[in-house]
Amino acid sequence: MKGVKISSNFIQTMVILLILVSTLCSSIEASTRKPNGRRFKPEHRHKAILTLNSFEKGGDGGAPSECDNKFHSDKTLVVALSSALFNHKKRCLKEITIFGNGKRVNAKVVDECDSSKGCKNNIVDGSAAVWKALGVPEKRRGEMSIFWSDA
Repeated sequence: MKGVKISSNFIQTMVILLILVSTLCSSIEASTRKPNGRRFKPEHRHKAILTLNSFEKGGDGGAPSECDNKFHSDKTLVVALSSALFNHKKRCLKEITIFGNGKRVNAKVVDECDSSKGCKNNIVDGSAAVWKALGVPEKRRGEMSIFWSDA
């Protein structure tokens, strides 16, 4: 283009802008990686109902947990999942993240809430410790809508 002059200030501004954009993009890319350099898996949240269960001997669950054949203290962060979520023991002893009451907590899957025996298909049956970690007062514990994901 004839007669168009680009000032050195304009060029310097554009170079600085390009550097800033490049730095921002690198920062965003780095934030999607774990410390070991691997990418975080995108979180897929499932809607469910959190119910209250005792995993102690003599508690609501009755028998030892399906995954490890043990009873668990109500003070530990453990859950039972309905049969479809339990997925033939594939989630046994793995952690899930529960989102509810404006908070999140990780809990270990130790048992199945058997859907063939009346457990609904979207149940996360949590110990008292799970409810406490979510900040739910004792008098409000029983059933609550939540989201959860594999940890």
